[in-house]
Amino acid sequence: MGMKDTNTKNTANTAKSAEAKPTIAFIGLGNMGAPMAENLLKAGYPLSVYDLSAEACERLQQAGASVATSPKEAASNANVVISMLPAGKHVHSVYLGENGSDGLLAELPKGTLVIDSSTIAAADARLVADAATGLGIDFLDAPVSGGTGGAIAGSLTFIVGGNADAFAKAEPILAVMGKNIFHAGEHGAGQVAKICNNMLLGILMAGTAEAINLGVKNGLDAKVLSDIMLQSSGRNWTLEVYNPYPQVLENVPSSKGYKGGFMSKLMQKDLNLAMQTAKDTAVETPMGAKATELYDDHARENGDKDFSSIMGRHDHSVLS
Repeated sequence: MGMKDTNTKNTANTAKSAEAKPTIAFIGLGNMGAPMAENLLKAGYPLSVYDLSAEACERLQQAGASVATSPKEAASNANVVISMLPAGKHVHSVYLGENGSDGLLAELPKGTLVIDSSTIAAADARLVADAATGLGIDFLDAPVSGGTGGAIAGSLTFIVGGNADAFAKAEPILAVMGKNIFHAGEHGAGQVAKICNNMLLGILMAGTAEAINLGVKNGLDAKVLSDIMLQSSGRNWTLEVYNPYPQVLENVPSSKGYKGGFMSKLMQKDLNLAMQTAKDTAVETPMGAKATELYDDHARENGDKDFSSIMGRHDHSVLS
């Protein structure tokens, strides 16, 4: 009898847990969004998706999602909306519409949780958040770090801006897609923290490539020099984990023709967002400005290559 009661209780708990999962609308199924959405499906979340790409939608449909013909249709029965869009203009278009009041926000009921994981300017995130708050909608800016590999593995870092109650509602959902989840502060804080990190990353990568090139052009082996700097004060993440010189490390983009990873045009985008934020708040960022200049130039011809391909500015042979 005791065993039967336990099984009945466990079955009831499982059913209750399944019923408790909110229905999610996922908008934007690019290289990051598609695997994020797939991880939600694997975790048992009912999912409705929308993307301009029919191929991306078909991929998610085969994984178990329902496909919508518009963001509004995707969100029509959703408790939670998640978006992963290319730029601020796309976030504006989806949530605010053409005239600022005919977008998705106008269709959502009060209490809906909206999580935007796009990387956009903090000012843009705050604009959408203010509109959402005025309609009684919980909005979070939640940009990510970790690249496509992290999206596939469900090991992304989420950097979240918004109020604490909304963050608490979102955390279990974000935990399905990521391992590290930070509440950075109020609306826009997630975007500020993300671009600060990526500005530093761009500076470090450009500097690491420059230092390795100086050594190689003066007769040093790139791996030997890297090992020396790793045991010295120049040690940093780009040198240790993501070395830009080919064949110093295995299984990094520089050793695979700079394919995969984080594209240079995306680093360019994030650096320019950092510069926009610096301008808006009258903050001096001379090193960030120089890194932006370097990636603006580099991305013209190498935008689809990993951002470590900035090494090619010094040694063109590595890009051939």
